[in-house]
Amino acid sequence: MAGLEIHQEELAGRITLRLEGTLDWRTATQLCHSLDALSSREVVLDFSHLREFKDTAVVVLTKDLPKGKVQFRGLAGHHERMFRYFGVSTGSAPRAYYTPEEILA
Repeated sequence: MAGLEIHQEELAGRITLRLEGTLDWRTATQLCHSLDALSSREVVLDFSHLREFKDTAVVVLTKDLPKGKVQFRGLAGHHERMFRYFGVSTGSAPRAYYTPEEILA
């Protein structure tokens, strides 16, 4: 069974949650519980180590994501767009086209 590992790191008062494994609707719910526990802190979600990131996870995350307290790192262009479709800014400038790496994937 695929799963998600959440590694919590703290540096200069900011919490980074480094995600490894598979992020789908079930594991996104697990991540939401971790974010709830850190609700008063600034959090960076690091997606760069994920093996698989299902679009259904974006739906779960955007439903209860605390506004302004969560920053994103390591998102592919597709998932940046998915978050924007749900009204969540990822902090990066929108790209108009897929990158060659995304097309080949």
